[in-house]
Amino acid sequence: MIAVMQTNMGEIEDSTVRPKVTDAKGILKQNRQFLDYFWDIAKPEREIRLKAIEDLIEHLKQSEKPDELKYSLKRLVDGLSHTRDDARSGYSVALAQLLSVFEEISLKSTLDSVKEKHNLQRAKKKFIRNAAFGNFFGVLALSQSTRLHKEPQVMLECVKLLQSLSQYREHLRDLPRKTMVDILSEVITNVLFLFSFCCTDIERGIWRGARVVKTCLYFVCFIVLLTLMMCAPRLVEVLKMAARSVKKDNILPPVALDLLQASLREDNFEMFWNEAIIKGMLSEMPGPTHYLGFRLLGASLPLLSVPQLEFVLSGDVMRYYGQHMLSAQLAYRFKFAPEMEKYVSEFMQGCADADKQLVVALGFTQLTNQGYPVVPSSWKVLEHMDLCALQQYVKWLMEAFCKPQLEKCLDFSTRRQKGNQDDSCVARFRKWIVPRLSFIVENHQIKKEEGLVMKMARFIFFHAFFDVKKPTPEIPETVQALSVPIDQQTRATISSAFYGLLQGLNSMAVLGDSPEAEKLNSRRILGVKADGSMWIYCVVQYATTLLNQSKHVQCVQTLSPEQRQGWDSMLESVEALRKKAKKSSSPEHTAFQYLFLLVGIQMFKAPDESLELLNDLRTCVEKAQAKKSKKKKASKLEQFSAEPHWVEVVVEILLSLLSQPSRLIRSVCKAVFSRICPHLTQEALSSILNDEDGSDSSSDDEEDEDEDMEEGKEVDQNFRLDLMKVLQGQNALATEEDGSDEEELDDAAMMKLDGSLASLFLEHKKKIQAKKDEKDRLRKEKVLVRDFKIKVLDMVEMFLNKQGSSALVLGMVEPLLSVIENGMSSETSQQEQDFLRKAADIFRNRLCRAKYYCRETDGREAELHEMLERLIGRAQKLTDSSVSPYYFSAALYVLKVLRGVVSEQDSANLRLMGKMDVERVTTCFKNALTSFLTKRKSPLTGAMFIDLFSRFPVLCVNLLDTAVENITAGVREHQQGQACLMVLRALQSKDVKNLMSDAQGTELHQKVVDQLAKCKNKMVREKIVKALELCQHLVRSVHTQMPVNLELLQKVLKSMNAEGSLQKPGQLEDMYWSVMKLFCILKPKMEKVKKVVEAEQTEETTKKNKKKKGFLPETKKRKNRKKPTVLEGKETPASTEGASGGEKKNKKKNKKRKQQGGEGEQTQNQPATKKAKTQPQQNKKKKKKGGQQEADGK
Repeated sequence: MIAVMQTNMGEIEDSTVRPKVTDAKGILKQNRQFLDYFWDIAKPEREIRLKAIEDLIEHLKQSEKPDELKYSLKRLVDGLSHTRDDARSGYSVALAQLLSVFEEISLKSTLDSVKEKHNLQRAKKKFIRNAAFGNFFGVLALSQSTRLHKEPQVMLECVKLLQSLSQYREHLRDLPRKTMVDILSEVITNVLFLFSFCCTDIERGIWRGARVVKTCLYFVCFIVLLTLMMCAPRLVEVLKMAARSVKKDNILPPVALDLLQASLREDNFEMFWNEAIIKGMLSEMPGPTHYLGFRLLGASLPLLSVPQLEFVLSGDVMRYYGQHMLSAQLAYRFKFAPEMEKYVSEFMQGCADADKQLVVALGFTQLTNQGYPVVPSSWKVLEHMDLCALQQYVKWLMEAFCKPQLEKCLDFSTRRQKGNQDDSCVARFRKWIVPRLSFIVENHQIKKEEGLVMKMARFIFFHAFFDVKKPTPEIPETVQALSVPIDQQTRATISSAFYGLLQGLNSMAVLGDSPEAEKLNSRRILGVKADGSMWIYCVVQYATTLLNQSKHVQCVQTLSPEQRQGWDSMLESVEALRKKAKKSSSPEHTAFQYLFLLVGIQMFKAPDESLELLNDLRTCVEKAQAKKSKKKKASKLEQFSAEPHWVEVVVEILLSLLSQPSRLIRSVCKAVFSRICPHLTQEALSSILNDEDGSDSSSDDEEDEDEDMEEGKEVDQNFRLDLMKVLQGQNALATEEDGSDEEELDDAAMMKLDGSLASLFLEHKKKIQAKKDEKDRLRKEKVLVRDFKIKVLDMVEMFLNKQGSSALVLGMVEPLLSVIENGMSSETSQQEQDFLRKAADIFRNRLCRAKYYCRETDGREAELHEMLERLIGRAQKLTDSSVSPYYFSAALYVLKVLRGVVSEQDSANLRLMGKMDVERVTTCFKNALTSFLTKRKSPLTGAMFIDLFSRFPVLCVNLLDTAVENITAGVREHQQGQACLMVLRALQSKDVKNLMSDAQGTELHQKVVDQLAKCKNKMVREKIVKALELCQHLVRSVHTQMPVNLELLQKVLKSMNAEGSLQKPGQLEDMYWSVMKLFCILKPKMEKVKKVVEAEQTEETTKKNKKKKGFLPETKKRKNRKKPTVLEGKETPASTEGASGGEKKNKKKNKKRKQQGGEGEQTQNQPATKKAKTQPQQNKKKKKKGGQQEADGK
């Protein structure tokens, strides 16, 4: 019984795909374990498959039964076309192992059995995929058996089979090509026999249209013949064909990369690169062939050795790439640089050899155009560079700066650039090296050490401000002399790069992995070394060393004795602050250190200004320290002294520093200001706000424009008078007293007149140019002033973030509003818009909506109430409605300050308003609300008062009566609608309901109902919608809670639809019927009566038309002609709506017929003439259409 089941299982397994397995000698019955091997080979688990293959081979070795070997071969060949991927790979590996162990099995017979079993010609359509995989895995098993190279004819058959499989790309993808490459790469020494197979195609050029798989085979033949240089030109043509087959921004063609790898294996890379790439591909015009060469360059970087990298990176391919980089700067040009950067970045990331990384970095650095490298100085590829390679690269950059060897660079020039000198190339090269060094320092992703960073900072600082007199080992920068002196323009570039480098150092995290560095990084301290000292302090120490070595170095800008004394005193102050900071870490000490060091390092750029700032800063520090030591005495003295507070001096210094265009100064000023924010006084804050207020500047600009107009008129009049004088002086101006026009000037007089006129016009031209220059200067000054004010806004924002609860914030409200108001009325340039947007954002989000606000209002209640009245009064008088929301928001902020913080215990009592005078505030807002609802042109809006009602329910209750009265008393329907909306929002508020008693609520609802009942039917749609919304809320509230009479309101609502105008769908109609539904009145359903009437009318008209056509047989009637004929002296009967549509269509057709027939226009008195018969086909179509119309009419 078991044997029968086993045979049946075998039949079921192979019944669908393969013929029934016969068991003539009972092999399956004898050994059940042997059959289980084939089941395990097809299982998904990889370990089980490998174990089954190993056991099967071992079993066949020990049994030595030819029947089992024959069955195993047949079973494995059958399994190659299994539906599951794991099973196919398992059978393929097992077949490869079987062929490798039992060499008596012929490869030729095995390949024939594979072809016969998985015949693609005889397979059904649904089994094509399995058959294709069966052939492929059969060839794969033969190639993995390590016996294929011994039978060349079988290998040739395998290659042909793989070629035939290339047409099933939708199933096999790129597997046949890869397998072919693997086969040929293993037997490359014996591949010459394939030349007999490919020679004919090669000679005839059939490979031009060959598929990728066959082309790859030809490539392998070309590699073998490349040493003899027999097929190099055709190889170039094949590469060109591959280049044009892909898009210019696509990836590298796989066949080209295979060819490159084959040339490396055959040690023919240089010959392939020179002959095929440089002489072949790059000989074409720039395009796909060049891009293929660039891609081969990038893809070959991980495959090449150091000498090969140097060979490639110093050849013509790099030169062509540089020319492409230069020409691709135009916007519409294709740019290959991102793709090349990706290649180099992947190489740097995957390469662990520092020498190779250095060679590649230097190769792209030495690709120059007139001395300037084509790759940008900020190259992100360096982020993956090894530390050792980076150190060597930085060393090379410094040496190249001092002694540039441009002859070693791969330099190229355009036609226009070929006449320049060497000195300009050296300057261009140096201007690139310094930003590259700064980029290495500033980029936080590049791994570097503190010593390397300090080395680059010292190098840039030295060459920016010092020259070498005599080399000394104490200063390493003096050891290597400059081959070409640094010109003034290059030194200015290095100086600006140095101050940018200080910005990077100031924002740099602590380098290294030491415990000290990790501790500082955890506290997010920036701009310091691992030992806690600031980077800028180390630079200042180095500068002091250079100043003390006057015998060996010389400062470019010599410091005077006073300036040098100021430098020394700055160092003393910094040391004193450092000592105090070690004893007690105070933010003031760090802030003053930053200021001293920053102002001191500016002495090399602007010594006079820096010296003055240092003196003020030193005095400021002394006052600050004196205040700390003697607080009481100092406080008494300050009341009587007229000298400014030390914080005011610091603020003035910061403002003066912000006027300079430097990122470093801006960041340091922010850091210093954040540390002195707790110590700011009202005077210091006023100095900041005074710089922000631009009211005077705008008025001055208008006055300047008026003066310019007046001056222009005067200049034109003066020029006219001067011209009259010159002409009259030479008697060249005709007057009334001249009797004749025949008198002419002689040549000398004419020459003198020409000279006088030329000098006059030249002087006039100079005046016009001077006027233009003055306007340009004023415009630039205005831009600088606006930029300065934007920087000052940063300080204001920082103060609000740090000290939002300070009492000084109240003094910033009105100045900021003045800035916004002046900005709204000024010019609309982009910079002005940015400034205004930033100021408005700070005022609204950082001041009015801040989480922390001023809570110190003791003794300032009267002042705050006066400020509130000023703000509300100003909001009503504004002409620009876009500014009034800011004044109203400021008034709400003052109300919030007056109310103060409400504790959790008092939060239930909504009537607690802190120190607010409710009656006074109510009067103020009542006047504003009345002004808004009774004046036609008011800058206030309803949203402002709705915001007031929601935030302060007490004021809402006090102002509700005014809003209810203006539901009908508003000056316009818009104001009346806004009054309805205010009342609705107030009634919907729970806090308002809680503040009112039941009697007050009932009385208020009755007032609202009475006001709504007085509304007229003929209102603006906006007000009707708002009034209906209010009615809906009222009716719902009254029906559930209050005894209010709604009969009058119901009558008014019914009268609105007396004429049936609210039957159509829409927002107004839907709102109306939702209100009426609360009165149990539903919207009536519309009956479709119109169509029935139209149908009756069309029947009557068709009957009349039929009667007028006469008694004709049905076959002779013109059914498409519904319009009656026009007779002389008679009028046509009035047509109905249904017939009018048909008449319009017939009129159009009649017009077309008239145009085709060439008939002229008829007059109104003449009758319509009969038309000629048309073609039979047209008559048929017209009959059909007429029949349809008649049927529709019926």
